Amino acid sequence: MTKQETTSITGNRIHHGDNLTVLPKLEPNSVRLIYIDPPFNTGIHRHGLRLKTKRNSEGDRTGFGGHRYHTEIERSHGYADQFDDYLGFLMPRIEASLPLLTSDGSLLVHLDHNQVHYVKVALDQLLGQDHFMNEVIWAYDFGGRSKKRWPAKHDTILWYTCNPKDYVFDIEAVDRIPYMAPGLVGAEKVARGK
Repeated sequence: MTKQETTSITGNRIHHGDNLTVLPKLEPNSVRLIYIDPPFNTGIHRHGLRLKTKRNSEGDRTGFGGHRYHTEIERSHGYADQFDDYLGFLMPRIEASLPLLTSDGSLLVHLDHNQVHYVKVALDQLLGQDHFMNEVIWAYDFGGRSKKRWPAKHDTILWYTCNPKDYVFDIEAVDRIPYMAPGLVGAEKVARGK
């Protein structure tokens, strides 16, 4: 988008625009969590559509609840996911976001296997290695499987904090899954999940 648009939803705001233009206009120390999901520098041209749907008995698609819907293309967009200098593109955007973080805030950067190691080193230099808390591996099992190498079936989310001694992590709010071997843990842990 070339212009900045702001949408307010129940007191929160969504800003549409180039983040290098938008971020400096936002209030410093006002955000506890920044999650960045940048392009991955895959070399592939990305294309997307924004659709507008209305419930219509003569619609062209069947949707929620078995109802018919009419769809229109509201906007088409795309970009070339290729950067000659990926860090030169990404790091100024990350740096511009940092003043927004509260003192107990966290930065999460979502990347794939192509760039994560370069970005990790750059973030260690920018924020300090002691601010790196962990990496979260997002594993998935869809897509093709190569017969020539191990398939790249995960993304990495790098987690950094403003203050490694004072940050928010609420273990009770984390989704839980059943234990694979419930006989190895007590009844309380089985009931709660891991």
